[in-house]
Amino acid sequence: MMEKLVNIKLEKLDDGGYLATSKDFEDLMAQGETIEETLEIAQDVAEKLIESYLEHGDPLPPAIQKRDIKSETFVVPVKAAA
Repeated sequence: MMEKLVNIKLEKLDDGGYLATSKDFEDLMAQGETIEETLEIAQDVAEKLIESYLEHGDPLPPAIQKRDIKSETFVVPVKAAA
């Protein structure tokens, strides 16, 4: 099984919750109540998109092809009591 990195952009919605989109996959959109939920849904959507591309013999977007998990920097939300 291959692992690829997909850039995800998170936006806080005015009416609550979050929206995830990606420049790597224009079809990727995910909405959730929390950051964690939204990222989990976005990851599932990205996995399904990659599987679909591969099953149909379509090339992955160029940015995805070049990115394998080796050593990357991630920004993750951390809850802390104030």
